[in-house]
Amino acid sequence: MANKFSITFYGGTGSVTGANFLLETEEGGEKHRVLIDCGLEQSGRICPPENFAPFAYDPRSIEALFVTHGHLDHVGRIGKLVKDGFTGKIYSTPPTKGIAELIMLDSLGVMEKERRGTDLPPLYEPADVEQAMKQWQTFGYHDVLRLGNLQAVFRDAGHILGSAMIEFTLAGKKILFTGDIGNSPMPLLPDTEKITDIDYLLMESVYGDRNHEKRSERSEIMKGIIKDTMQAGGTLMIPAFSVERTQELLFEIENMMEHSEIPLVPVFVDSPLAIQVTEVYKKYNDYFKKDVAATVRESDGAIFKFPQLQFTKTTEESKAITHSGARKIVIAGSGMSNGGRILHHEKANLPDPHSTLLLAGYQVAGTLGRIIQDGAKHVRIMGENVAVRAKVAVVTGYSGHKDSDHLVEFVEDTAGTVKKVFVAMGEPKSSLFLVQRLRDYVGVDAVAPVAGEKIEINL
Repeated sequence: MANKFSITFYGGTGSVTGANFLLETEEGGEKHRVLIDCGLEQSGRICPPENFAPFAYDPRSIEALFVTHGHLDHVGRIGKLVKDGFTGKIYSTPPTKGIAELIMLDSLGVMEKERRGTDLPPLYEPADVEQAMKQWQTFGYHDVLRLGNLQAVFRDAGHILGSAMIEFTLAGKKILFTGDIGNSPMPLLPDTEKITDIDYLLMESVYGDRNHEKRSERSEIMKGIIKDTMQAGGTLMIPAFSVERTQELLFEIENMMEHSEIPLVPVFVDSPLAIQVTEVYKKYNDYFKKDVAATVRESDGAIFKFPQLQFTKTTEESKAITHSGARKIVIAGSGMSNGGRILHHEKANLPDPHSTLLLAGYQVAGTLGRIIQDGAKHVRIMGENVAVRAKVAVVTGYSGHKDSDHLVEFVEDTAGTVKKVFVAMGEPKSSLFLVQRLRDYVGVDAVAPVAGEKIEINL
């Protein structure tokens, strides 16, 4: 009997967001249908209408869902998958399960606001998240998970806490789904695990066509931005993703303050979700780098805790930030300014030429963050026209994604075995640029699949 597999690209093609891949395998007559990630498509809204469309496959026919990490564009439609009939197992690392539950529940409120005035039904209900958690099982890195003759192993992606590349072995061949892979080295997390023996590779390409600043440069840039903004008497606004970016920024800001490299000014984390996720980080600090984990243990868990830091959970506490004095740092969600409390701070401070908006993460096309990054002088926030007089700084070195050179290096490590590379999870120009680089510089067979495409491989 033939041994073969196929990958169908139901999401994450032609776009950074919406990762959703169907892996179908056959070996010795035994067949499996599993999903890798089930994320939201995102643009100017947290949940655009296309997310409400029926799945292109029957959720009841799926045996298992493997989750690479807890970001919304990788887990945001799991509730809908369950609501529509999926009863299989969900697999991830323990931190990913904890983060995903928070992310899915938090997004319900935002999606409800966006849905008002439409005839769209709820994408999913809290009960669907609760049911998903009952179907969810966790495994550590390198633990072997078996579905009949299909074997799966989680490899450390180094992207966010608990993020994993998923390596499947079928008929002696290895198929790797990277999810998002980290911009190593990172302050808190171990480096992306080196992969050297993969036969087929599906990889991300968010920064496939450009490079970040060097790590040493990014810290100096950050110090300079903080000092200049505080000296000018302004507010530093940082739209930050609640998972990883917020925790990484806090870790670096605390170190800068401890070494008297920046002024001791108030630092507000104005995001209930980021506050909850930070607790998950504290709980699973054994997933940090070894030296960071050791330091946390020696300090009896004292991390993300310094005198200037204030977590604002309630709406009243959030509103009070505006009246707390001009010189301050405000870290708030969402990371692309397409919702969340950052909008209130941008509305209040973007007209101030003494203030700064720091974009420290990828801004998807169509989001407010991308519009500001592209140079808009006026934007519309919560129904009002707002002038952009504040400085706008972009620091790509804080991205959680590998840049073009390091994506190429990642593939070079397994160039001796890889037979085909599928480049996805990036805007078309990034994916196609990376495809060409991989062909020209690494000499591998690389392609950028299109939405809905099914690729079959005989083993």
